[in-house]
Amino acid sequence: MSTRIAFLKGHGTENDFVIVPDPENVIDLPPAAVAALCDRRGGIGGDGLLHVVRSAAHPEAKDMAAEAEWFMDYRNGDGSIAEMCGNGVRVFARYLQRAGHVGEGDLAVATRGGVKTVHIDKDGDITVGMGKARLPEGDVTVSVGEHSWPARNVNMGNPHAVAFVDDLAQAGDLYSPPPFSPASAYPDGVNVEFVVDRGPRHVALRVHERGAGETRSCGTGACAVAVAAARRDGADPTVTGAPATYTVDVPGGTLVITERPDGEIEMTGPAVIVAEGEIDAEWLETFAR
Repeated sequence: MSTRIAFLKGHGTENDFVIVPDPENVIDLPPAAVAALCDRRGGIGGDGLLHVVRSAAHPEAKDMAAEAEWFMDYRNGDGSIAEMCGNGVRVFARYLQRAGHVGEGDLAVATRGGVKTVHIDKDGDITVGMGKARLPEGDVTVSVGEHSWPARNVNMGNPHAVAFVDDLAQAGDLYSPPPFSPASAYPDGVNVEFVVDRGPRHVALRVHERGAGETRSCGTGACAVAVAAARRDGADPTVTGAPATYTVDVPGGTLVITERPDGEIEMTGPAVIVAEGEIDAEWLETFAR
């Protein structure tokens, strides 16, 4: 490992990430090192880490290398591995653009949730093809204190429980994962969204992200919320034959989610790189021992 490791810091609707460019996959990033980098007092600080690797250089992405040159090796803020992160994909694409690897227009990004199509707009927004939602069967309930709500089980490559509430304050502080039942519904934990209506096809959410706590935004969560809202509102595009577009307010900004009649979902929103610098490799190595 070199004595200095380059990093950047970026966010998508204030869902923030440490970005570590590592095209040839030579930097050791065990969970403890990732957690240290994402620590907001002892490290750089972030809801998660974007490890930027060429697909051909990563054992989990080699099979996707023919479709996507770059692999988003995403980690949660606690160091655990996650399948996908919608805001992270936009920030990942923004980094690739900044580094000169891609320009405006279309590109493909490999993730553990599959290859995602991305479009970098001239106006600065980035649109990500998020794939299709899966709607596992079975009733799910989430709770905060003495309150409980039925939740829609939506899988966007990662698991979500979407609960419609009267007031976002009912979600509590979201420091700890909201209890859910049955436990068998989410054996590896779940992202929980609490949602209120703001107007026609317009909702707002708060989210507890698995492995990160409450975050300012969650891209896959916004998609899950739009899917759940469309079913609740009788606007399921796979039934009506018409696209359903929802404006989703998150604490850190606004995302626009469109689900098409074929089930494909697109998410549009901003992505910003705010800083870059160098990590002391000797410090980081202390967390790899």
